[in-house]
Amino acid sequence: MEFRQLGRSGLKVPVFSFGTATFGGTTEFFKVWGDTDVKAASKLVDICMEAGINFFDTANIYSAGASEEVLGAAIKGRRNDMLISTKATFSMSDDPNDKGSSRFHLIKACEDSLKRLGTDHIDLYFMHGFDALTPVDETLRALDDLITAGKIRYIGCSNFSGWHVMKSLAASEKDGLARYIAYQGYYSLANRDYEWELMPLAQDQGLGTMVWSPLGWGRLTGKIRRGQKPTEGRMASESGAVGGPEVNEEHLFNIVDVLDEIAKETGKTIPQVALNWLTTRPTISNIVIGARTEEQLRQNLGALGWTLSADQIERLDNVSHKTPAYPYWHQMGFDERNPKPVKW
Repeated sequence: MEFRQLGRSGLKVPVFSFGTATFGGTTEFFKVWGDTDVKAASKLVDICMEAGINFFDTANIYSAGASEEVLGAAIKGRRNDMLISTKATFSMSDDPNDKGSSRFHLIKACEDSLKRLGTDHIDLYFMHGFDALTPVDETLRALDDLITAGKIRYIGCSNFSGWHVMKSLAASEKDGLARYIAYQGYYSLANRDYEWELMPLAQDQGLGTMVWSPLGWGRLTGKIRRGQKPTEGRMASESGAVGGPEVNEEHLFNIVDVLDEIAKETGKTIPQVALNWLTTRPTISNIVIGARTEEQLRQNLGALGWTLSADQIERLDNVSHKTPAYPYWHQMGFDERNPKPVKW
């Protein structure tokens, strides 16, 4: 298993982590994702550890805390052999103070997560979204205090806009507070918006990126093709909702066509090719993979241990290209003075 530096920190993480949004399934929303119980979760953790994946990602909002509880039970007795990240910010109840990134909420949310996980510390604690109603210095001071207390080791942010991240990093520098070392964001061949602002920011400011939904909400599994409807999983549920941002069908089908071609050339699967492409991108420290079954997990692990050729990467880059929003399309002609980590 390849380990990479996580941002501008001394922490090294495996290039893959295991996401546990499928654990629990106690709410209507997350039940569609999965309802993995402790026994099944323990087996998935075993497979990860055997493969060198010792990093597990969850969030308090996943199944209203049940994901943390299941993960905590599944890792009992081996906590010191692994890294755990979890998140806070989103609403956990009808209480108006049981949400956001205020000092009041974060201290309680952290304590609650520690209890559910059955641990005395969280290795990486993410702000799950930006709270515009709470001053960034209040959030960062609370997180800094939690680090000083030994409850968390490192902090990160997720789903922030570029200016949200930069404002927070500036506040950390100004006040001498702990800084975000990681950004967890959505990035896949189906949606490359991350490259326009967040990737250059991460490169400039030394943030390590953890990718969530690397298969584009299931769009890059090979189950969605021209004239073919998915027959299993949440894409085949009664709601029929794939989730995530809308993707032009023809654009998606073109990407899957090239993935299929390269899968045949390499003897790999479509998801394995899509995941491998992500490992080649700048600023990517870790990719959060998920699985409801042992077979899905083992399939995802097959994305490692081999490399795409330069020609194959270029073909994937070209077929997934979209004209960026303003002002990024305007900046495309000034690479000499405003270089980009990757070609848009």
